[in-house]
Amino acid sequence: MTKPLRLALIGIGKIARDQHLPAIAADPGLALVAAVSRNANVEGVANFRDITALIASGLPIDAVSICTPPLGRHAIAAAALAAGWHVMLEKPPGATLGEVRDLVSRVGAQSLFASWHSRAAAGVGPARAWLAGRRIDQMRIDWHEDIRVWHPGQDWILAAGGLGVFDPGINALSIVTAILPGRLRLVSARLVFPKGRGSPIAVRLALQHGVAPIVADFDFRAQGEPRWDIAVETDAGPLLLREGGRRLWIDGREQALAEVGEYAGLYRHFAGLIAAGAGDCDLTPLELVADAFLLGERVESEAFEF
Repeated sequence: MTKPLRLALIGIGKIARDQHLPAIAADPGLALVAAVSRNANVEGVANFRDITALIASGLPIDAVSICTPPLGRHAIAAAALAAGWHVMLEKPPGATLGEVRDLVSRVGAQSLFASWHSRAAAGVGPARAWLAGRRIDQMRIDWHEDIRVWHPGQDWILAAGGLGVFDPGINALSIVTAILPGRLRLVSARLVFPKGRGSPIAVRLALQHGVAPIVADFDFRAQGEPRWDIAVETDAGPLLLREGGRRLWIDGREQALAEVGEYAGLYRHFAGLIAAGAGDCDLTPLELVADAFLLGERVESEAFEF
């Protein structure tokens, strides 16, 4: 019997508790042996305040999953790679493209996995298969949620380097770049920054896929139920992904999908990469965000407080 992968979880915040810890606990091929956080502990495992202390402990580790905010993540991942550990990065994989490319250059025998959890949503694979070979006429993306509900008190997300509304919006971009063949091109962007904040609270993007126009609207100010929708018009009829890719309609009919669980799927993929001696570090969604910051018109809105 294969021994479970000995895993350390670094960054014990909302996403770690809501998604990572349950997914790890449910997978018999994984064994959580350590947690690293300045502010929280996980019961039943060894706890450390930083990765330096984890490395110095000599605790046997095979891999780490890093769930910290993007700023500062590069140093943690670089230390893990230097220790010989496999590394899984929560999305977005880093604060900059250069940081993540530097991590790729440091990989030896380890696996480096830049995870995009929305690509593991139940409807994404079937949507990609149905769209293959069809003509894309146009696409509309609406990613609206309440920052106070989904990121309560997380001031870092609106600071420079926190990505702002791109933190959830990049999930939409990860789906679109997975279901469409070829590359997307950013045509224009409008970024709304609250007064005194370093990252946008709302964004509107115009993209191009071949000759097909794509409009994306991301907004952190929405109240009530979140809206995570991708609508595609094709020569064979419409396709609609809702709830972040969990539900799929084709030509007006909802499709029966096998719900596996996004994070369960991510950890299975990570284990598979390690077994195969491979890596997976697609930066396409982050490249589109970087292009938006380079090209986008910057507009100031009223101040925002949590």
